Amino acid sequence: MDKASLNWSLKDDIRDYWSRRSETFDLSPGHEIFNEEERNGWLALFRQHLGEGAGRPVLDLASGTGVISHLLHDLGFEVTGLDFSDAMLARARAKAGQRNARIRFIAGDAEQTLEADEAYDAVVTRHLVWTLVDPPEAFAEWFRVLKPGGTLLVVDADTGAPRTLKARALRSMARLMAKISPAPPRPGMDMETHNRILRQVYFSSGARADRIADLLRATGFRDVVIDRNLSAIHRGQWRNMPLRQQLERASQDRYAIQARKP
Repeated sequence: MDKASLNWSLKDDIRDYWSRRSETFDLSPGHEIFNEEERNGWLALFRQHLGEGAGRPVLDLASGTGVISHLLHDLGFEVTGLDFSDAMLARARAKAGQRNARIRFIAGDAEQTLEADEAYDAVVTRHLVWTLVDPPEAFAEWFRVLKPGGTLLVVDADTGAPRTLKARALRSMARLMAKISPAPPRPGMDMETHNRILRQVYFSSGARADRIADLLRATGFRDVVIDRNLSAIHRGQWRNMPLRQQLERASQDRYAIQARKP
């Protein structure tokens, strides 16, 4: 089987996995937003890196049920949400209808969006990059659809092996707690499929922020900044997480990466 066929098979697996999770996606902290502290943290992050919307077009990649799309809409952006999963898109459109939010949701592949050249002032992703089959291809695509001077904002996490002594200690505590008192599975979570996908993607050993930044620079992005000050978002999420999950997430390098198209 050639490389393209293998990649398509993996993308099918990714799409089907998230389609199955669409029914319970909004039940999980870290996906949906459950309190004002987290919501305000996201809004502050977007204001810091993107500014106010003022009617500017933004593309929300892997938009899922539309959580990030609605935050961007609230800031005044003209939002397009793109997702690979029809099931996710159906929920996103229903949610937008309930909230009377004018958000355009479209089906598409984040690595080949089919959107017009230089169509957007900003491109935003949350928890997408770790699943990419071909990040250099994806980053070139995002560069293409951005207007000159436009901004890319990547929000993601390195969930691989902890890289500091403190992170290793936190991970060990989380794993010990899980053995002593196993937590019930998260709604809709299929760890076997999740781990099978993780073993095959580009960042299988962890989506390191510095590697992503280097790839963005190689694509042509400039003024690349790694921002790890997401504490307000994390505090809000932890309110709704058991201690074991809080420790696990605290052991991960969670970040936002801003980059500009010259």
